[in-house]
Amino acid sequence: MTTLYVRDVPVEVMATLKKRAAAEGKSLSAYVAAELGRSASRPTNTEIVERLRRLDRSEGPTSADILDALAQSRR
Repeated sequence: MTTLYVRDVPVEVMATLKKRAAAEGKSLSAYVAAELGRSASRPTNTEIVERLRRLDRSEGPTSADILDALAQSRR
């Protein structure tokens, strides 16, 4: 484990974090560490786009198929 210091946290943010930590029966450090862990585990938009670009879509519908289905649904 390592230590992380965060400076210049607005008073309102700190108050909210303390309240949420208390509501979950956790210390502020444990609560913030868990929140950071959740945040770090989610992919960024860039990572999602990269994954989507790597997908093999050769078996899926073509652009023309999608446009035809869209046009038919609007009739």
